[in-house]
Amino acid sequence: MTSPKVVVVMPGLNVARTLERTVRAIPAGAADTIVLVDDGSTDDTVEVARKLGIACVSHAKNLGYGAAQKTGYREALVLGADVAVMVHPDFQYKPELVPAIAAMVTHGGYDVVLASRVLVGGALAGGMPRWKYVANRVLTAVENAAMGAHLSEFHTGYRAYSRRALQVLPLAGNRNDYVFDSEILAQAIELGLPIGEISCPAHYFDEMQTITFGPGIKYGLGVLGVAARVTAHHLGKKDRLLDPSAPKLDAWTHGSWSVPPRAGA
Repeated sequence: MTSPKVVVVMPGLNVARTLERTVRAIPAGAADTIVLVDDGSTDDTVEVARKLGIACVSHAKNLGYGAAQKTGYREALVLGADVAVMVHPDFQYKPELVPAIAAMVTHGGYDVVLASRVLVGGALAGGMPRWKYVANRVLTAVENAAMGAHLSEFHTGYRAYSRRALQVLPLAGNRNDYVFDSEILAQAIELGLPIGEISCPAHYFDEMQTITFGPGIKYGLGVLGVAARVTAHHLGKKDRLLDPSAPKLDAWTHGSWSVPPRAGA
């Protein structure tokens, strides 16, 4: 029997300093292909990817975190992925968990898996700023209430999606910024896709990339906007965000290959 194909998707901007450390920490054999989506970097990100021999698809200019995910997931589908695991290339999350996260999709029956930093209460111990922790808890509570869910954290960037999820969720029209992460969960919950969680330690350090306070306010307002749209939808004001017939990823791509996948990938 053929083993499920795992593609690691790395949306990144100016991650030359942390990319190699992240890639090296992914256990050998855990991924069939690693695809870096270079979102218009101005440093040596593409050169580092080339040295590492990983696939790299580049945006000619910075389009945003959500746009990078769209490109990455679309390419994962093209490469025949059974599961796509998003790993931030700034080494914020534990790449060593890729096999466990992927297995929850391939063998655990989940279409979406979230690596939660708060599942066992380790976010603050791992260095998450207190203001960010409080915002995380408040926003997660609002989203759970609006969407009828019981997730421990909506705002982790360490996730896995089954091939089915990437094919049925109407991702093409989602936002191109960080709010994409909340939109995709709203869609998955609305369609009844099974969502699992696994504990992941928080790991904050100087070289990692994170939303600062000002952009964080904008992000929080965007997340509340998603919760409001879901609530209105359930009250009868139908929203395209939750329309399963809205455009999918199969016709969407933003980038061009800088480093092609390895032969046989």
